[in-house]
Amino acid sequence: MTFSTGRAALFGSSLLAAMMVVPAWAAPSGEQPAVAQSLAPALMPLPSSVTFSGGALPLSEGFAVTWGHPPSAMLRAAAGRFLRRADALAGRVLPVAERPVDSTAGPVSLRIDAGLDAGWLSTRAKEDYRLVVGSDGVRLTASGPDGVLHGLATLTQLIVRDENGPKIGFATIADHPRFVWRGIMIDTSRHFVTVETIKRQIDAMEMLKLNVLHLHLSDGTGFRVESRVLPELTAKGSHGQYYTQAQIRDLVAYAADRGIRIVPEFDLPGHALAVLLAHPELAATHPVDPEPKNKNTAALDPTLPATLRLVRRLYGEMGGLFPDAYFHAGGDEVEPDEWVKNPKIVAWMNVHGDTTPQALQAGFTVQVQKILAAQGKVMVGWDEVSEAAIPSDVVVDVWRSSKFIASATAGHHPVIVSAGYYLDLLQPAGQHYLVDPYDPAANGVTREQADRLLKKGMRPDLVNAFLKEPAPPPLTGEQKAFVLGGEAPLWAELVTDEMLDARIWPRAAAIAERFWSPAEVRDVDDMYRRLAVVNAELQITGLQAEANRWRMAARLSPGAVDPVMVLAGATVPLRNYNMNRYVGRHGRRLDEIGEVASPDPAPALRFSMLVTRYVSGDHAVAPALRRQLVAWRDNDAAFAPVASVRGLSEARVTSRHLAVIAQAGLRALDGKPTLSDAEKEIFDQEDAAINSSADVSGSSGGPASLPPAGLMIAAEPAVRKLLGQQ
Repeated sequence: MTFSTGRAALFGSSLLAAMMVVPAWAAPSGEQPAVAQSLAPALMPLPSSVTFSGGALPLSEGFAVTWGHPPSAMLRAAAGRFLRRADALAGRVLPVAERPVDSTAGPVSLRIDAGLDAGWLSTRAKEDYRLVVGSDGVRLTASGPDGVLHGLATLTQLIVRDENGPKIGFATIADHPRFVWRGIMIDTSRHFVTVETIKRQIDAMEMLKLNVLHLHLSDGTGFRVESRVLPELTAKGSHGQYYTQAQIRDLVAYAADRGIRIVPEFDLPGHALAVLLAHPELAATHPVDPEPKNKNTAALDPTLPATLRLVRRLYGEMGGLFPDAYFHAGGDEVEPDEWVKNPKIVAWMNVHGDTTPQALQAGFTVQVQKILAAQGKVMVGWDEVSEAAIPSDVVVDVWRSSKFIASATAGHHPVIVSAGYYLDLLQPAGQHYLVDPYDPAANGVTREQADRLLKKGMRPDLVNAFLKEPAPPPLTGEQKAFVLGGEAPLWAELVTDEMLDARIWPRAAAIAERFWSPAEVRDVDDMYRRLAVVNAELQITGLQAEANRWRMAARLSPGAVDPVMVLAGATVPLRNYNMNRYVGRHGRRLDEIGEVASPDPAPALRFSMLVTRYVSGDHAVAPALRRQLVAWRDNDAAFAPVASVRGLSEARVTSRHLAVIAQAGLRALDGKPTLSDAEKEIFDQEDAAINSSADVSGSSGGPASLPPAGLMIAAEPAVRKLLGQQ
């Protein structure tokens, strides 16, 4: 069979439904997790062109790699990683002497032909590849090293298992990316992230063909890199948590081996508290409060010559540690009062004709760009920098609204689109998946973006002006040429090192597909079917998201983990920064059931898909629905004994509500879709929680509108559909 990713209906449900894989705890009681029932692989990102034909090669003896030309050390290491991952996914983890052997099959031949590429590890890299699996083995042909890495990632996903063992089906794939910049941003300032955790993300990025890791390394909360030129920044701004220069060099090399560039960000002139702890004389507001209510507002005084001297020395040293051509200088969210309440700064503005704080920042941005250019770097800045008269090669990282995609590309600035992909909003993968970097309508000024502007200090009148602006017209062909791609940022106010894997993945895999695959690939249900398999593969090959969630649950409820995990599998944390509000109002630690819950809980997603099939007339899924509903109903009795401990007690109400909702669903399956007044009130409460979490304007919610434990019952809309109320 042949598939072209130029079609909207790509990989029908009949081909991929059997690939749904969930952990054992996520399956309803008495039901084993689904396993692959066919040779249909779950490819993500979907390639540009795929053709499957009948036949398959057994993988009981793995692969034997040969090269058309002598490989570099990087390519040889990439082949080694592929073989280890292939062994893990094929189940070939036993010692050789203990493996079952198919005497009729030897290793599958894998021949790799790679061209040379002077643009490797740059936006000019040759990333295309061609992969052919046939009766004589596998042939991977690529124009450069990046294409080899991408082809091996796809080949890994082609491995499936059935009752006869691991196999790889015959296929022909020709592939190339849609965008050259496909990134993830990790905030290491607000919560420090260990080197080991960052390396796990790099490994996962390689498997999903992401190629830029943007590290946010300095903010109000902490300065995270050892500086030998300005050691006081590390001594006073890191609070003892930072990366040594040796660790940075190791990370850069580790990422480069996987075709991933690391772009550093040292955010100035706002978000500067960590820097000002070491250099209070450069502060716009005196004295510097080391423990302010909002650590994001402190700003440098841009009128002081010493400020630019510090920038030059800092960026010069850090630019040497990070060899990439691009350097992110931040430039976002400067609180105007930091400058206009300082008489000396106001007097300087009057002398130099800067009538607004924005004009003052624009002049500072120009000077920073000149510093970076002199150091051989291309400046990247958040979209505030586009308001300055800066050279057109400055890259604009758009985070606020589509207005800045339009204006920056009209000014011939390269653009990275982060708006629409903020992972810390805790939105489901399907919501991010439908945002296209080229489509301003999808990146219109939203309430959640407005909320972040307000939260970070922008004046309400300016925010309201953004909200009232109509979406700009679609980008022209010329403007589209300036969109490099996008990034998925994860700001870490509510993300610990232990939580990071689960907060990035698997949602970042869906975003990776948006950055790689053709625009026409937009089937959300199909994406979720494949995402379940890809997530399982990521856990098998090194991510610790599920293991860490289980450990967090075990810490909350030693000896009784299942009730916590079952409840978490039916719920989602509050979205759109409402969880930030909840944590702030309740003084919570980041070690409760809300941190165990996922934005895309596998059991609730699976249940919702089955309900859709049921109400469409497929009553064969009724037994599976019933088992899940019984598991959720009965979990309340199991959860009650453990709910008295810190971190679980507030979820007692949520657990009771889930039991009531599940019981109503069971009655619906019995042909009795009616609700008592008390049940209707519970359904309405949960529905209101979901609606209010979607609205971050504050118009629909006070403290009472935030549900207990910061959780919403993700299964409620599906049960309501089962009752015939949607």
